[in-house]
Amino acid sequence: MMDQTTRDDLLKLFQSKLNQAMRFYLETCSRCGVCVEACHVYASMGQVKNISAYRHEIVRRIYKKYYKARGKVWPSVGEAKELSDMALEELYEAAYTCTGCRRCMVYCPHGIDTQMIMSIAKLLLVGAEAEPEILTMLADTSIEKGKSLDLFKENFLTGIKNLESKVVKKWKIDAGETAIPVDFKGADLLYVALAGAHSIVPAAVIFNAAKENWTLSYFEAVNFGAFVGDPTRTKLILDRIINEATRLGVKEVCICECGTAFRVMKQMADKQPFKVSSITEVHARYLREGRIKIDKSTLDDPVTYHDPCQLARNAGVIDEPRYILQHLTDDFRDMTSDVRYNWCCGGGGGLVALGDETLDFRMKSASVKVDQINETGAKILATACENCHTQLSDLNEHYEMGVDVRFLSSMIADALVQSA
Repeated sequence: MMDQTTRDDLLKLFQSKLNQAMRFYLETCSRCGVCVEACHVYASMGQVKNISAYRHEIVRRIYKKYYKARGKVWPSVGEAKELSDMALEELYEAAYTCTGCRRCMVYCPHGIDTQMIMSIAKLLLVGAEAEPEILTMLADTSIEKGKSLDLFKENFLTGIKNLESKVVKKWKIDAGETAIPVDFKGADLLYVALAGAHSIVPAAVIFNAAKENWTLSYFEAVNFGAFVGDPTRTKLILDRIINEATRLGVKEVCICECGTAFRVMKQMADKQPFKVSSITEVHARYLREGRIKIDKSTLDDPVTYHDPCQLARNAGVIDEPRYILQHLTDDFRDMTSDVRYNWCCGGGGGLVALGDETLDFRMKSASVKVDQINETGAKILATACENCHTQLSDLNEHYEMGVDVRFLSSMIADALVQSA
């Protein structure tokens, strides 16, 4: 049974989210039903609880109870609902079966943002210590690294040194140059990668081929604070990179293939003295400027591309991957005529990070995405987001699609033409 003190504390968190836009979203739904078919989860599974408006209503009824006069005086008529332990369970299911893809927002005649409404649900769960523990643990680990970088530096630099031979093998650089520069003041570009060679080596190869004046960040790009919906943790994780970029005096921060990390840095940070770009935008720029050249003959099979929701629909990185793919293949097959309506892969919103806990749901809720991919007849499935790559790989195995799931950056690195 939730005590009054806990309820009051949670309502303060709810109140902190009630800006003008949020009140509009909570008060405007006309229940027109246009959003019903917009959600990939509902389209795949057909359950009413997965309709976007249904998710909204779980939060909206609590809002009516505590912030609208009718809900306070006559709750049954106002369809108001008390904030209780049972309500928290409903909020959890709504929040962690939603990937925040915003496809429903594109359809909604009022432009209601489900991801913003679900941010209330996630914040209340954090306040009640009822959020997924693994996401908070991962967020706290990122924060601790920012506080105690000196403890991590030596092992990090050793790991990077071990990767340099792989970079040199792919792209011959002049003797004496550093294949993966780290902590280099005066660099033009700071690259923020994910943990792992797959995020660092191809990027380093392309930066070196383009003769970029770059340096690698000490920190990983992914923001688990955003996944768990905690604004305080989100900012602390974000600030590590902002402080590093400011200290190094870089002109541009380039975020790796991670849709959420890019959107957080691009849209949720205050104005900074540096430009923020996705790695896909940077690669397209290199091609336009003739700084790199790639060989089309390296790909024989038809290629399609999955647009990460956070990069494309939510951040507008749409033309750049297609420009790159024009240079990689003569047989590119788009999944949709309008990227704004592209199906989500089903792995966002922290679902992939929760691993096996969400695997069954992720597979069942993304069958429409599988159909969309299969209809292209492509044999290579490219994407530019870590979460999407993991989810698409899981779908590929589960549904036996028989496609080769690849990162766009790796495809570029493998097709680079060595200049004379």
